[in-house]
Amino acid sequence: MKLIAKTLYGLEKVLAEELLELGAKNVTPVNRAVVFNGDNRLLYKVNYCSATALSVLAVIAEFTIKSSKDLYFNCSKIDWGRYLGCDDTFSVTPVVKSELFPHTGYAGLVLKDAVADWFRNKTGRRPSISTSYTGLLINLHVSHEKVTVSLDSSVVPLYKRGYRIGQYAAPLNEVLAAGMIRLSGWHSDKPLLDPMCGSGTILLEAALAAFRIPPGKFRPSFGFTRWKDFDEDLFLNVKERAERRMVNSSVIIRGSDISQQAISQARINIINAGLEDYINLSVADFKDLHKEQERGVIIVNPPYGERIKPGDVSQLYNMIGTTLKHNFAGWDAFIITSGKDLLNEIGLKPKSKKSLYNGAIECLFARYELYEGTKKRDMSGT
Repeated sequence: MKLIAKTLYGLEKVLAEELLELGAKNVTPVNRAVVFNGDNRLLYKVNYCSATALSVLAVIAEFTIKSSKDLYFNCSKIDWGRYLGCDDTFSVTPVVKSELFPHTGYAGLVLKDAVADWFRNKTGRRPSISTSYTGLLINLHVSHEKVTVSLDSSVVPLYKRGYRIGQYAAPLNEVLAAGMIRLSGWHSDKPLLDPMCGSGTILLEAALAAFRIPPGKFRPSFGFTRWKDFDEDLFLNVKERAERRMVNSSVIIRGSDISQQAISQARINIINAGLEDYINLSVADFKDLHKEQERGVIIVNPPYGERIKPGDVSQLYNMIGTTLKHNFAGWDAFIITSGKDLLNEIGLKPKSKKSLYNGAIECLFARYELYEGTKKRDMSGT
């Protein structure tokens, strides 16, 4: 099968590397997605094991069109009986960027009509259209004249792991948190600290990575379990093999927050994931924290200024820079924030910066190497 794993902007290469680790072939990163080849086993495995995919689509048709009539004609040629029965339900999610359609919803209606008419012509009956995504979810992607029709094997986005019971303020997307951890290069041989942990997403995703816990382990269901060709024995085998890879670890993962409410919520989520013995939490102001080991990694998602005053934001980021410089020499720090102005307030020169999106907010993910005193130059002067 040709498969498409969707992800967040900036994580395409990270996801491509993860898919190669999972056994994907012909892996090609594209905008906010990765195209690859695989069978049903791999489709199940990516849904269950990927930390950086948002959803996995199985392509069933690709073609070009010149009009909306062409869309109907080509969709009518798909053998829908392979995927649906008359007593089943289906939904369509259209993603359309084309002058051929007055609005996105219109293209979706054309596809719905093509499916309904295919069954009516074959059987005299038609499946029902669902608004609750409880049946087959068909993804329609139209880019100018190019059309791709796929089946969404995830339905509920994969960032909804299932371990989160509640949230504090604006929680970080789980896929973004997992991607940031991979981008940082962190491994469980070093301690990890999130000093503004909120409801604990970075901490939880780090623990999943350290213990090789499949991110899908906590989910109640996947869309492919409702497909006509679903192989339950194969899926159980995929789950069993993935969970056999889980390991013990002496990893040190610490989280703190100035808010007692945030720590309480993080603790609830961590207990729900069964990881309360491996993640240390405390109520603390970042400026009062100090390194407990000589080397380690900090990953932090501080407020961007939407809910606090500009002057307070400036003081906050200045405090972050001062604390990193004086209290965490020898560590690497990674900060995600919404712009260069906020990074400038930190007062440290980032080693690197990468563009990412946190929801609709374009952000920079900056890396800082924290040295003891002034960085020593080598003999070449670099």
